[in-house]
Amino acid sequence: MNLKKLLIGTDADANLGLVILRVFTGAALLTHGWGKMFGGLGGFIENVGQMGFPAPAVMGFLAAFAESFGAILLAIGLLTRPAAFLIAATMAGAALKVHAGQGFSGQEMAWLYFFPALFFLLKGAGQWSVDAILSKKTG
Repeated sequence: MNLKKLLIGTDADANLGLVILRVFTGAALLTHGWGKMFGGLGGFIENVGQMGFPAPAVMGFLAAFAESFGAILLAIGLLTRPAAFLIAATMAGAALKVHAGQGFSGQEMAWLYFFPALFFLLKGAGQWSVDAILSKKTG
């Protein structure tokens, strides 16, 4: 391996990096969303209402959906941009509303999910994804 390839990398390295970031982000976020979606959606929606969000049933469901099914879709790279949009919107709400008075240390986890979601919203899933496979088959 030459020094330039070691220091700068290749497109193949970038694809591997996208997969690792996508899978880790989705899997880690899923640990937060699964319990909300399947272990206590009613209680979560009640909490969302108590925090002052409008339409708490809709907002709570969308947040739980983003953190569970959106996380799965992100991890496998299927419907990546819509999933990333839901995740980014949810995490922005978490950082700016739920954890607003806690300073950066209280908001940090939400931002650490927001920025990879924003990245995949803008970039897409990459070449090693279900989206890429489907786009090759459809045209």
